Amino acid sequence: MDPNAVVRSGFVALVGRPNAGKSTLTNALVGVKVAITSNTPQTTRHRLRAVIDLEDAQIVIVDTPGMHKPQDALGEELNRSSMLALSDVDVACLVIDASVKVGKGDKWVAHRVLESSAKKVLVLTKADLVSQEEMADRLHFAQTLGEFDDVVVVSAVEGFNLGGFVETVKRYLPDGPRYFPRDMPTDQPLGVMLAEFIREKVLRNTRDEVPHAIGVEIEDLEASADGEHTTVQAIIYVERESQKGIIIGKGGEMIRRIGTEARGDLERLLGTKVFLDLRVKVKKDWRRDASQIRRFGYGEGL
Repeated sequence: MDPNAVVRSGFVALVGRPNAGKSTLTNALVGVKVAITSNTPQTTRHRLRAVIDLEDAQIVIVDTPGMHKPQDALGEELNRSSMLALSDVDVACLVIDASVKVGKGDKWVAHRVLESSAKKVLVLTKADLVSQEEMADRLHFAQTLGEFDDVVVVSAVEGFNLGGFVETVKRYLPDGPRYFPRDMPTDQPLGVMLAEFIREKVLRNTRDEVPHAIGVEIEDLEASADGEHTTVQAIIYVERESQKGIIIGKGGEMIRRIGTEARGDLERLLGTKVFLDLRVKVKKDWRRDASQIRRFGYGEGL
């Protein structure tokens, strides 16, 4: 097919509270891992674009940070990123976690989505975690949040109704060009993806305040002469000396575990063996420092 041919094409934003399932849905729709996931709020710190390329359409999914009541400059920046996503898309999807009751946070996000000039689709995720009766109840309350052009129920984990989601949003896209190459699953810079895959492993191995205080920066990336190995040097930033101790762990056990788990994702992404050098540094209260937030590229920082 001619790559310049006119197809259904456009941008579809996934907006919702933290842990609504937006990133898990993004990965399932694209078919490869482009977004990190964890049970920690504020896992997503970048506005990520992922591409669903079809013979008759190209759908660009815009995965956004969870919208929440901000406690610091980082939270404010993440909310701003999500709000900006609503201003320049063709379809705005309000994503709601069906495994919990609709709450005030959902109402607050719904208000922002309904203000958008885009077509509006209500998306209930995690259908695998509730009974049909519970889903009917969640759907009823979700639909009281406002007037939507369409409603979709999905389970990203089980792959339930992903095709239905694609067909639904495709109906609301205009005719246009393919915005990205057909073999390009995301527009995320390589350095950002490497840093995010490392941060994901920290999130999954720590608890309490530590995950929120983590920032990751790729300091150096160097391929071997034969192209078979890549050396990745990364710094994990924390806000307190005590957090540094937790990340390193007794005898370096935790930092080794994080490195081992991250290496698999990095090797898949780079297509080579990876030598991963992780260091931990303290940058006191970096989440309150707008310049540091921009340095990490969180929110609209890049």
